[in-house]
Amino acid sequence: MEYVALTGMSERVISELRNHHALTIEIRSPHNFFAAYKSNVGDFIFITHTSPEDLRGGTMGIIAKILKHQVITHRVIQSNDVYYEEREMTLLRIQLEPRFIARVLRAKSNQICKASKVEAEEMPFFDAR
Repeated sequence: MEYVALTGMSERVISELRNHHALTIEIRSPHNFFAAYKSNVGDFIFITHTSPEDLRGGTMGIIAKILKHQVITHRVIQSNDVYYEEREMTLLRIQLEPRFIARVLRAKSNQICKASKVEAEEMPFFDAR
């Protein structure tokens, strides 16, 4: 089955999902932002700690269901007597419910500014490594 992929996730995120804990994460990196932005509540998504450049057949990860999806903008203001600086950062906050461990059969799309997509299969517990 085909899934949108979130890549380069921290080992803490993978560990929490592997232990079957629902988890809310904030996505700031551009490659994952574009991937998650097009996803909707109820969609399934592939999550791995592997970097986007190394995503290929055999990569292990976790399939999770998106429970909540929220776009947030943070505004940061810094100033003193000499200067005034205002910055905005847009990020995504998604809540994930882990479903099963999966292995990539093949990477289908891995281009900059586009959602990474993979074809993956569920790994039975005794086959997962």
